[in-house]
Amino acid sequence: MKLYTAFFTLTAGILSCFSFQVFSQQTQPLVPGLVAQSQTVASGKGAANLFDQFFVPKTLRIDYFLAGDSATETAYFREMIQEPFWGGPRHNTIDPFGYGTYRYSAYDSASRQLIFTRGFSSLFQEWRGTDEAKKMKRAFPMTAVLPFPKNTIRFVIEKRSYTTNQFEVIFERFINPSDYFINRENIHPMKVTKYKDAGDPANHVDIAFIAEGYLAGDMDKFKADAARISDYILSQEPYCQFADRFNFYTVEAPSDEAGVTIPGKDIFVNTSIHSSFYTFDMDRYLTTFDTKAIYDAAANAPYDAVFVLVNSKRYGGGGFYNHYCESTVDHQYSLFVAIHEFGHSFAGLADEYYQSEVTYSDFYNLRFEPWEPNITTNVNFTSKWKSMIDPQTPVPTPRDPKFANTIGMFEGGGYLSKGIYSPMMDCRMKSNEAKGFCPACREGISKMIRFYCD
Repeated sequence: MKLYTAFFTLTAGILSCFSFQVFSQQTQPLVPGLVAQSQTVASGKGAANLFDQFFVPKTLRIDYFLAGDSATETAYFREMIQEPFWGGPRHNTIDPFGYGTYRYSAYDSASRQLIFTRGFSSLFQEWRGTDEAKKMKRAFPMTAVLPFPKNTIRFVIEKRSYTTNQFEVIFERFINPSDYFINRENIHPMKVTKYKDAGDPANHVDIAFIAEGYLAGDMDKFKADAARISDYILSQEPYCQFADRFNFYTVEAPSDEAGVTIPGKDIFVNTSIHSSFYTFDMDRYLTTFDTKAIYDAAANAPYDAVFVLVNSKRYGGGGFYNHYCESTVDHQYSLFVAIHEFGHSFAGLADEYYQSEVTYSDFYNLRFEPWEPNITTNVNFTSKWKSMIDPQTPVPTPRDPKFANTIGMFEGGGYLSKGIYSPMMDCRMKSNEAKGFCPACREGISKMIRFYCD
């Protein structure tokens, strides 16, 4: 989760308005055994050739829903859209990290070769742990983006099983790039400013800031807010070491009203992305369920990551790995919240706090090693930051002031005080008082930047 979140319920009536293809979590692959087959990670020249062989530099966007309750999960297809840019890397089409509670993949239909994969997380997975999910079903809009294929692909969405930690197919379909049901209409134009131009999007990290709660006359403020937040991010370790590898864009998505919806305060505001506080009834948790609006705006620019800036003085934000993040801009801690949420959405970092309000449960199965790089259950600690710890440091490491600046294995993290461990007593992924990111987080961020740029 994140420190922070929106309410928007899709009823069965809304769902019936669309044409869906659906598979339950128990669905078997269309080609038996294909998902489980060996997946070689390509890199360098070979990976670039993979892109040139199978893709063109545009985006295929697939909108869908994750739906169900605490016991069931289903994916519903909504639509396919061709976008004019591909901002992602062309040399790394295969995700080497294994992060995410979910992942989506593309296989070349003719050769059955894996040609693209990305892990991701969602708000739906958090909601499934709430009391509400034990009483009713809901549907959460989602979006997958991949380079536009030259030939027919098999597109697959998988979910990491809570009980086995293995990925299981929840949706798949063949997609022919010449299918006339792929929406090719011109995108709704929004003014884009590339205010930091470090180079070719193919080998740089491209961040698209989307305006939320800004009136048409507020766009100078929006661009100043984006510059202030991006400058802060690039001033911090490890981003400052890679400052020449980032492109930043502002996408002007004017709202009809200024500010943001705060249901718990009886404040409702008509904004471009429909963001709201009080997600899961947590007053600081700021999110939107309208991911279609986010990506309709982002389509105006090449992007690797999408960052929604909310024109509000209230404290809060939210972020999801390889999906989106958002933060308010005018609170005294907005810079800290922004870089924290970006840590979730860009680098897949976990929350390291364990004594904060969380209204969902059973987020981590302690029998398995979490996928996030900055927490551990000590099931496979060798795969995490164990090598960074001084041999003289006790493991587990007591939360004693004498270890305040020591990297170790401190019990507490991932919303739990017992059973999950974090790298330091404090970190930007734990609190606003931290001096910055801990070494494990810095290493995770650096690896992600290199994935997009090397």
